[in-house]
Amino acid sequence: MYSGSSDGESHDTPTTQRKIPPASSMLWVRNLRRYIGSGAGLGSEALMELETKRILLEIFKDKQQKSQEAGTIPSFYKKKPEEGSISGRVQRLAKYRFLKKQSDLLLNSDDLAAMWNCLRENCVIDDATGAEKMNYEDFCHIASVCTEQIGPKCRRFFSPSNFMKFEKDEAGRIAILPFYLYVMRTVSLTQARIDMSELDEDSDGFLQSHEMESYILGLIPNLAQLRDMPEPFTQMYCRIASQKFFFFCDPHRRGKACIKKILLSNCLQELMELHQETEEEVTDTEQAENWFSLTSAQRICDMFLALDKDCSGSLSKQELKEYADGTLTEIFIERVFDEHVRRGKSGSGNSREMDFDSFLDFVLALENKDTQEGLTYLFRCLDLQGRGFLTTADIHSLFRDVHQKWIEGGNYELCIEDVRDEIWDMVKPSDPLKITLDDLLGCKQGGTVASMLIDVRGFWAHDNRENLLQEEEEPPEEESQ
Repeated sequence: MYSGSSDGESHDTPTTQRKIPPASSMLWVRNLRRYIGSGAGLGSEALMELETKRILLEIFKDKQQKSQEAGTIPSFYKKKPEEGSISGRVQRLAKYRFLKKQSDLLLNSDDLAAMWNCLRENCVIDDATGAEKMNYEDFCHIASVCTEQIGPKCRRFFSPSNFMKFEKDEAGRIAILPFYLYVMRTVSLTQARIDMSELDEDSDGFLQSHEMESYILGLIPNLAQLRDMPEPFTQMYCRIASQKFFFFCDPHRRGKACIKKILLSNCLQELMELHQETEEEVTDTEQAENWFSLTSAQRICDMFLALDKDCSGSLSKQELKEYADGTLTEIFIERVFDEHVRRGKSGSGNSREMDFDSFLDFVLALENKDTQEGLTYLFRCLDLQGRGFLTTADIHSLFRDVHQKWIEGGNYELCIEDVRDEIWDMVKPSDPLKITLDDLLGCKQGGTVASMLIDVRGFWAHDNRENLLQEEEEPPEEESQ
């Protein structure tokens, strides 16, 4: 007979239910625990998992201890994993997988070509301008077509926020060309960041000089204007090209440049201009003005070799005075060596010479006087007392050498005080008694002022600015029929 209620509910009572023995009393559980207790018999993946848990636990305990000892002061230093350690290998593996995933999400050249075809086939022609445009409905339709033909990786470019970034006409339409160029630039910059991150050995977001040179070396085969570069010149070219990135992206001269700053700099855009295929698209003047062109790099090397009379691989003050046909003042050359050239190992003043990297910075500063980086370089030389500002006495001392070269060149006599007053009127400093670097940057004529104080040719160009401007504006005379 069954005991219990007769209302149809379960007849089992707590006393009559079957008891399940505790897990610790099961034979197979005890055997399994004995088997894995010391880690013997585990595979490599299980051992790595145990090691990872142990490392994470130690890190957690270490952080807790430091937090208790330091109070509310946050940690600002993280020790890098040791070479060959599990944490180091895990970090490199995670970095590789992440970069690989990001690379797979990028559009390749075939995808970009397919997107361009979709844009052109589904746009409308503006009757007034003939430009190819699309409204938001066309934009959404093209997004669907591209997703079908290319895949979901192109979907992120067709967001409403991206559509709103572009200028719209009265009908609310945007031109397809700017949108396509935006997609190409985004893909190009993302690929560049992936490539640079792969070269970033310590994964700190910065590139050292040899890492930057490796990146440029990898770009050379893809740049149409550099494909014919002589192989022996390749290493020197990478060194010259890399130095401009560090001049503009490493203002504190720490020996490493931030990857984000490199990507946003004009230097990378200037380098990518060498993608242009035919020589007809690029004039000789444009090649000479582009620091990264083969013509410019060879010019820099020839210039350095011509100045290095004793073939020592570095330049003395006397040798550097011959730069630009000797138009730079002696006081400026002295200040360049004081501020931007390191002393030799012996420590004596005579052993100080300018190496090739310092020469590249010197040329970059003179050829980019209107930029903040170039003017900062030159201002340190102009600041004779190292006080962070220029006084009327400093201007007088600096221009005295220019005046001497001016008279030696057979020019008319001029008054140094008048030039000094003209400089003050050009800069209009916030403090009427001194000129700071911010004043030079703010007046938008800092490069001209620096040229007037260090180079007699720069002063001549300023003195004849009206005639030079008139010559540029005059159209070329038509040849007689």
